[in-house]
Amino acid sequence: MFRDLSRPIETGMPTYPGDPDVTLAPDATHETDGYATSELRTGTHAGTHVDAPRHTLSEGEAIDERDAGAFAFDARLVDLRPLEPREPITAEALPDPDAIDAAVDLLVLRTGWAAHWRTDRYRDHPYLTEAAAERCRELGVGVGLDTFGPDPTPPAKSGETGPSRADEPDGTPAHDSLLKDSLPIVENLCGLDGLPARFRLYAFPLRLRDGDGSPVRAVAEWEEA
Repeated sequence: MFRDLSRPIETGMPTYPGDPDVTLAPDATHETDGYATSELRTGTHAGTHVDAPRHTLSEGEAIDERDAGAFAFDARLVDLRPLEPREPITAEALPDPDAIDAAVDLLVLRTGWAAHWRTDRYRDHPYLTEAAAERCRELGVGVGLDTFGPDPTPPAKSGETGPSRADEPDGTPAHDSLLKDSLPIVENLCGLDGLPARFRLYAFPLRLRDGDGSPVRAVAEWEEA
């Protein structure tokens, strides 16, 4: 079976604060030109996408420097629900190292925050502690998330969040921990409900020269029982 786990690319879709807005508009039309083309304006981290190490590390690997096969993952679903807004995900919340199959190279973390897409609450997603990211690094596994990313996102309005911002890390420690070992980060996944515990995840990026990331068509595949 196959399931699309990616967000549609469309005008006005949510983007990480400060990232470019997305527009998708007709360029040529059947009525005027006899064929159709469209103009797409987007940032490299819009919608469902993968991060390259260059995203947070100045000397990191670019997206086009990775072999295409590096974006086909043996994934394990980790259901972390229920979680509170801006709740830190600790290393202890992740599977015990002894329980991780050696074939697994991506933990898909279901936080439940996909339900808040297109709302300000989507910014208040849970995030990985640096210790949790380090556990992933020690295991040699990347992460897929149904959120803007593994680090906290600035809130829509100051003071309208769950835990105090003072308790949250500065910068991008979870990104840095994973990306310095070229471990994959797939963000803004959706459609995680009902997936089996193990599946293949395909998230092939555009071949952007010196790219720091790229939108993807994320697709899960598994065998019916």
